[in-house]
Amino acid sequence: MTHDAALQVRDLVVGHPREETPILDRVSLHADRGRLTALLGPNGAGKTTTLECCVGLRTPSAGDVVVLGRDGARLRTPEHRSEVGVMLQDGGLPVAAKPLALLNHLSALYADPWPVSDLVDRLGLGGIAGTAIRHLSGGERQRVALAAAIVGRPWLAFLDEPTAGMDVHARLAVNDMITGLVEQGVAVLLTTHDIAQAEELAAHVVIIDRGTVVAAGSPRQLVAGRRALIDLVLDEPLDTATLALPPDTRLVMTQPGHYQVDGDVGPYSMVAVARWLAKNGVVPRDLRMHERTLQDVFVELTGRAIR
Repeated sequence: MTHDAALQVRDLVVGHPREETPILDRVSLHADRGRLTALLGPNGAGKTTTLECCVGLRTPSAGDVVVLGRDGARLRTPEHRSEVGVMLQDGGLPVAAKPLALLNHLSALYADPWPVSDLVDRLGLGGIAGTAIRHLSGGERQRVALAAAIVGRPWLAFLDEPTAGMDVHARLAVNDMITGLVEQGVAVLLTTHDIAQAEELAAHVVIIDRGTVVAAGSPRQLVAGRRALIDLVLDEPLDTATLALPPDTRLVMTQPGHYQVDGDVGPYSMVAVARWLAKNGVVPRDLRMHERTLQDVFVELTGRAIR
């Protein structure tokens, strides 16, 4: 925890109604002012449950949520709700409303709102401003939901999969908007399935799996000190039993035709793979050695790729 923490979650526990293993098991995290914290995890890891506890939609069995120095339960009161913006992936938007009318209505509820015209322009909502939300695509609804979450100029923003279902241009616009929030001193807690987005935007990353925090730190800290990898991509799977790798290394097939050399990887490992390919007359589609990425760390810690 830091003195700049806008959100502090301590030892959060949420029991499962039908199973002995809890949905959340002593989850702790924080989100600081002027920084973005990314919450990563596979489906069912507990990300949404954590957000629901943070914004007061679910009551934990144990643990504390402190929002802007106050008990998180007080978010339900109007005087504190304006300081927090919430964007849930399931939306909660009134489907009969039109984006411009909705944003104008919400804007009138705040003392110092974000200019609606600026939100419409920056998030590319002009072309859909007069279309009922029920007729919008998933990505378009996400942009409207983001605008609705931040129109009150919150000091803490909870953003649940804000770029889900968006094309490249829309994702760039949303990422620019989120970066702008952080630069203004807003604390952002973001859940995402886009690890590249987390690497680009996050100052702090929390990886959760099966209801437990398995790692936390900056993207650089999470990959620091981890050994390099060799990626090998072939047009078709091959029998790799004859591949003689140096000691303390192993070859793993991550998907058909895609292999990874893990362990004490170095130049001799690359030489061994190249010799084996030449001996078998195989030209790889890709062969490279690289430092581990946040994606590699995620797979290593959770045992599966994010999806």
